[in-house]
Amino acid sequence: MIGFVIGAATGVVQFRMLSRFTYSVTHGAITVKAVLFGVSQFFLPLAVLLSCALLIPRGLLWSGVGMSAALIVSAAVWYILAVKRRGK
Repeated sequence: MIGFVIGAATGVVQFRMLSRFTYSVTHGAITVKAVLFGVSQFFLPLAVLLSCALLIPRGLLWSGVGMSAALIVSAAVWYILAVKRRGK
């Protein structure tokens, strides 16, 4: 179960980094910080899953499930909030 919590936290952080990178690219505000968010976003899941595989092998599957679920839920919440903001 600890693998799920680790994965969920990583998924939320990964979504936040990906959304900042995407916002910077789409608005033409590419900076070194934005590129670091984009590059780090790819290596974060690798580091977390590798750490779970080495330290908590039984939690590896749940870590992946938590990461995927957090990414999906974060995107859905972000979309719902964006639609509410546009409706005002």
